[in-house]
Amino acid sequence: MGKGGAYATVAADEMEKLRRRNGELEREMEEMKKEMIQLWRRTVVAEEAEERLCSQLAELEVESLDQAREYESRIHFLVDQISRLSSSSLEVVVMNS
Repeated sequence: MGKGGAYATVAADEMEKLRRRNGELEREMEEMKKEMIQLWRRTVVAEEAEERLCSQLAELEVESLDQAREYESRIHFLVDQISRLSSSSLEVVVMNS
Protein backbone atom coordinates (compact mmCIF):
# COMPACT_ATOMS: atom_id res chain seq x y z
CA MET A 1 0.00 0.00 0.00
CA GLY A 2 3.04 2.20 0.26
CA LYS A 3 3.30 2.53 -3.49
CA GLY A 4 -0.39 3.26 -3.87
CA GLY A 5 -0.17 6.18 -1.46
CA ALA A 6 2.80 7.61 -3.37
CA TYR A 7 0.92 7.42 -6.65
CA ALA A 8 -2.04 9.14 -5.04
CA THR A 9 0.23 11.92 -3.78
CA VAL A 10 1.86 12.30 -7.21
CA ALA A 11 -1.56 12.28 -8.86
CA ALA A 12 -2.84 14.89 -6.38
CA ASP A 13 0.26 17.06 -7.01
CA GLU A 14 -0.21 16.73 -10.77
CA MET A 15 -3.89 17.59 -10.43
CA GLU A 16 -3.01 20.71 -8.42
CA LYS A 17 -0.43 21.75 -11.03
CA LEU A 18 -2.98 21.19 -13.78
CA ARG A 19 -5.59 23.24 -11.90
CA ARG A 20 -3.12 26.09 -11.45
CA ARG A 21 -2.07 25.92 -15.09
CA ASN A 22 -5.71 25.81 -16.14
CA GLY A 23 -6.36 28.95 -14.06
CA GLU A 24 -3.39 30.69 -15.69
CA LEU A 25 -4.60 29.71 -19.14
CA GLU A 26 -8.12 30.94 -18.37
CA ARG A 27 -6.74 34.31 -17.20
CA GLU A 28 -4.59 34.56 -20.35
CA MET A 29 -7.62 33.69 -22.46
CA GLU A 30 -9.70 36.42 -20.77
CA GLU A 31 -6.90 38.92 -21.37
CA MET A 32 -6.72 37.88 -25.02
CA LYS A 33 -10.50 38.27 -25.30
CA LYS A 34 -10.24 41.82 -23.93
CA GLU A 35 -7.45 42.62 -26.39
CA MET A 36 -9.45 41.20 -29.28
CA ILE A 37 -12.49 43.26 -28.30
CA GLN A 38 -10.33 46.39 -28.17
CA LEU A 39 -8.84 45.55 -31.57
CA TRP A 40 -12.29 44.93 -32.99
CA ARG A 41 -13.52 48.28 -31.69
CA ARG A 42 -10.51 50.06 -33.17
CA THR A 43 -11.13 48.27 -36.45
CA VAL A 44 -14.75 49.45 -36.48
CA VAL A 45 -13.62 53.04 -35.81
CA ALA A 46 -11.01 52.80 -38.58
CA GLU A 47 -13.58 51.41 -41.04
CA GLU A 48 -16.01 54.21 -40.21
CA ALA A 49 -13.26 56.78 -40.69
CA GLU A 50 -12.35 55.20 -44.02
CA GLU A 51 -15.98 55.42 -45.14
CA ARG A 52 -16.14 59.10 -44.17
CA LEU A 53 -12.89 59.82 -45.99
CA CYS A 54 -14.09 58.03 -49.12
CA SER A 55 -17.31 60.00 -49.03
CA GLN A 56 -15.43 63.28 -48.59
CA LEU A 57 -13.07 62.35 -51.41
CA ALA A 58 -16.01 61.64 -53.71
CA GLU A 59 -17.52 65.02 -52.84
CA LEU A 60 -14.21 66.75 -53.55
CA GLU A 61 -13.88 64.95 -56.87
CA VAL A 62 -17.35 66.11 -57.90
CA GLU A 63 -16.57 69.65 -56.77
CA SER A 64 -13.25 69.72 -58.64
CA LEU A 65 -14.92 68.40 -61.78
CA ASP A 66 -17.58 71.11 -61.54
CA GLN A 67 -14.88 73.76 -61.07
CA ALA A 68 -12.92 72.44 -64.05
CA ARG A 69 -16.05 72.62 -66.20
CA GLU A 70 -16.75 76.16 -65.01
CA TYR A 71 -13.17 77.23 -65.77
CA GLU A 72 -13.31 75.62 -69.20
CA SER A 73 -16.58 77.39 -69.93
CA ARG A 74 -15.11 80.69 -68.75
CA ILE A 75 -12.03 80.17 -70.93
CA HIS A 76 -14.20 79.49 -73.98
CA PHE A 77 -16.20 82.62 -73.22
CA LEU A 78 -13.05 84.72 -72.90
CA VAL A 79 -11.57 83.25 -76.09
CA ASP A 80 -14.78 84.13 -77.91
CA GLN A 81 -14.64 87.66 -76.48
CA ILE A 82 -11.03 88.09 -77.57
CA SER A 83 -11.87 86.73 -80.99
CA ARG A 84 -14.76 89.18 -81.38
CA LEU A 85 -12.65 92.10 -80.18
CA SER A 86 -9.87 91.13 -82.55
CA SER A 87 -12.34 90.91 -85.43
CA SER A 88 -13.84 94.25 -84.50
CA SER A 89 -10.40 95.85 -84.29
CA LEU A 90 -9.46 94.50 -87.70
CA GLU A 91 -12.68 95.83 -89.21
CA VAL A 92 -12.00 99.26 -87.75
CA VAL A 93 -8.43 99.22 -89.07
CA VAL A 94 -9.58 98.10 -92.54
CA MET A 95 -12.36 100.72 -92.62
CA ASN A 96 -9.94 103.49 -91.62
CA SER A 97 -7.43 102.52 -94.28
